[in-house]
Amino acid sequence: MHLSALTLASLPADIHTPTYDRGRYAPGVVHLGLGAFHRAHQAMVFDHLLAAGDTRWGIHGIGMTRPDLVNQLRAQDGLYAVRVADGTGVKWQVPGALWRMNVAATERDAVVQAIAAPSTRWVTLTVTEKGYTPALGQLLLDGLRLRQQGGLPGITVASCDNLQGNGHKLLALVKAAATPQDAELLRWLDTHCAFPCSMVDRIVPAATAEVLAAASQALGLRDDASLSTEGFWEWVIEDRFADPSDAALIQSAGVRVTPDVHSYEEAKLRMLNGSHTAMALMGAITGKPFIASCIGVPHIRTFVQLLMSQEVAPHLSRSDWADYRDALIARFGNPYLKHSVHQIATDSSQKIPQRWPPSVLGQIAQGASFEHHALAAAVFVRYTLAEDEQGQAYALNDPQATSLMALGAAQRTEPEACMRALLGREDLWGSALPHHAGWIARVTHWHQHILQHGVDHAVQQLTEA
Repeated sequence: MHLSALTLASLPADIHTPTYDRGRYAPGVVHLGLGAFHRAHQAMVFDHLLAAGDTRWGIHGIGMTRPDLVNQLRAQDGLYAVRVADGTGVKWQVPGALWRMNVAATERDAVVQAIAAPSTRWVTLTVTEKGYTPALGQLLLDGLRLRQQGGLPGITVASCDNLQGNGHKLLALVKAAATPQDAELLRWLDTHCAFPCSMVDRIVPAATAEVLAAASQALGLRDDASLSTEGFWEWVIEDRFADPSDAALIQSAGVRVTPDVHSYEEAKLRMLNGSHTAMALMGAITGKPFIASCIGVPHIRTFVQLLMSQEVAPHLSRSDWADYRDALIARFGNPYLKHSVHQIATDSSQKIPQRWPPSVLGQIAQGASFEHHALAAAVFVRYTLAEDEQGQAYALNDPQATSLMALGAAQRTEPEACMRALLGREDLWGSALPHHAGWIARVTHWHQHILQHGVDHAVQQLTEA
């Protein structure tokens, strides 16, 4: 028997389940990007608000391309279990905020109509960095146009993706889709809608057979959409809402509302995401399957601590960075989070430009060492070989996979030409680093060391220096 609205009452008493009426009200939130992260993060915040009696936070979830997940969730009435596991123990929860579902690729009109629905107050997005395309801007603009034409109130449109200034980028994307005939629409949008920047943080691995089995045992039911996550979560959002009263409301659910999101987003991008990418690439090359497998190795743990402390923190405005660093290292080691290195290495070409170069440029400006980032960059170059140190091939799941592998294939026979080509790419490293001789020299040094002695040996040599 599957988890569903009909079987919800049969769950064990120690599993937190929704007690509010899930069928009586229309959703107030349209969420684009119905993946694991959203369901274990924003959806649980909205579940908290619903449980507190505010019926306006049900979710109309939109899978951008994947009908399989939407079909799984539809079969379970939008219900799924989340295992929250950390040093304090393990607990299971079934959030109930997901009320309706569609797939944007095949049901576009339904998505536009959902954005324009009278009950909709918010649109949230987790479409990943590569999802910010003209088609996304057009989708949102079409929905907002219907709202404006229908005389409906403006809404809050909140990006929750790992992009600095994500609210500004999303607004620019929507406006770029406009035509000269949309002048009145754009005036309405500027006056009545809000595009706050936000930063979200929670480690949510892709579901595994182990999680599905554990869910089945805990629930006494089959759950094809179950997830595992950590106890820690953070959502920092700019104090900019279509309905200003939402600020106090979401604060009551644990969200941090602030005029200064930038301090938190830059710390997350460079500390958490930056070291995540470095570890994922190291793990992929050395055959370590999970982030916990990487941070559990003493020299990698030391590398991550030094990367954050010496090369990232000096350029952050988040004042509690040392506590944040220590919390990150503890979180990386959570044995329940089977966070695949290959999952995190996905789309590295889209992630590296935001995560590494700002810290390297900061170090260069101060005349300080950037050795840990140089080693990380060398690991990325080695990663493009698409083969680990045991000779096992792996896939580069990346929009630039074809060009990266074509360049990477030459590193064994023509390593210097390969390095020049890969380090010369401004789409990866920005405009300054491809012309910085010292940076190129140190990345080349570590790349040669890795090819000759392996990744672990290189990391050990750096951390023991």
